[in-house]
Amino acid sequence: MLWPLLLYFGILAIAIPGLLFLSLFIGERHRERATVQPYESGIAPTGTLPARFPASYYLVAVLFVLFDVESIFLFSWAVAARQVGWKGYASMTLFVLPLFILLGYLWRSGALDWRTARQRTEAHR
Repeated sequence: MLWPLLLYFGILAIAIPGLLFLSLFIGERHRERATVQPYESGIAPTGTLPARFPASYYLVAVLFVLFDVESIFLFSWAVAARQVGWKGYASMTLFVLPLFILLGYLWRSGALDWRTARQRTEAHR
């Protein structure tokens, strides 16, 4: 009963290199000046690059997405709570518990703190 999986991977092993090779001949080549410029919502870029965001900004952004997806699952469970019963409650508890543990760990480790280590030590003085 392993043959469907092997067939799938066999088709992938042929299709992926085949499509990449085929794109060399079918794909369009653009050499216009605007092709190498960055795209900024249809507006020609002006000036220099803005200041870089700190790494903590991206960490908080990823954590926001993670917990935002969690809220989608919680909302859909809350809508169907009566239909899924106690089994649904137990499943949602098993889904949410590790996320709450993760949130507590991130909070304790300071991953959600915007201040730098220097600012934190100055605040405690």
